[in-house]
Amino acid sequence: MDLGLKKLKAVVTGGTKGIGRAIAETLASEGVDVAICARNAAGVKSTVAALRAKGVNASGSVLDVADGPALKAWVDSVGKEFGGIDIIVANVSALAVGGDEESWRRGFAIDMMGAVNMVGAAMPYLEKSKHAAIVTISSVSGREIDFAAGPYGAFKAALIHYTQGLAFQLAGKGIRANTVSPGNTYFEGGVWSQIKDGNPKLYAEALALNPTGRMGTPQEMANAVVFIASPAASFITGSNLVVDGALTRGVQF
Repeated sequence: MDLGLKKLKAVVTGGTKGIGRAIAETLASEGVDVAICARNAAGVKSTVAALRAKGVNASGSVLDVADGPALKAWVDSVGKEFGGIDIIVANVSALAVGGDEESWRRGFAIDMMGAVNMVGAAMPYLEKSKHAAIVTISSVSGREIDFAAGPYGAFKAALIHYTQGLAFQLAGKGIRANTVSPGNTYFEGGVWSQIKDGNPKLYAEALALNPTGRMGTPQEMANAVVFIASPAASFITGSNLVVDGALTRGVQF
């Protein structure tokens, strides 16, 4: 299937590792010009080099998405540099699971406002695009109560509500908005890799919950994101695509 992505322009936050890196590389493999940001300068540099090696335009910036003005300025600079923006993927999370006030503040600033500010900054460019798509990365923890209940689960749930609201509000402008909710995703250096080493009991319990007998991979999550962001998914908007190997038990109507 031709996804119709070639020559489009995308912005991905948190694009240097895990799911974000896989999304950026998969978009680039489809011929999309990609801009990424992250907090680690070395990671940004190496990722941009890998994206450019796929024959597309790529750029990157060292950025904390909790800094709203800096995030907005970066998105605007990408729009000017690329001559437009067609796709935005709000991927960064604070991964805040603590019950303390600072965890709630970080979760709101990064998970929630990181997406809101990104959408606001990109809107002038999305309104001019013929294939405008917004994708926010939520989580199965936004659908059900699990060990991440608290700021992480609450803001992931809020992201789904926010994104579906965008879909309704922006449909008349031809701008689609969808959420992808990954299940447990394993990669070296990631959260579940750290849990496997630091809390093997929790890791074993989490693994046992999935009837597939394994966790997902960043590439499997990226495949879903890239499809739903593509013109091939032109009539899909306001959806929350759960990619979890049947981990969650709730029925989606």
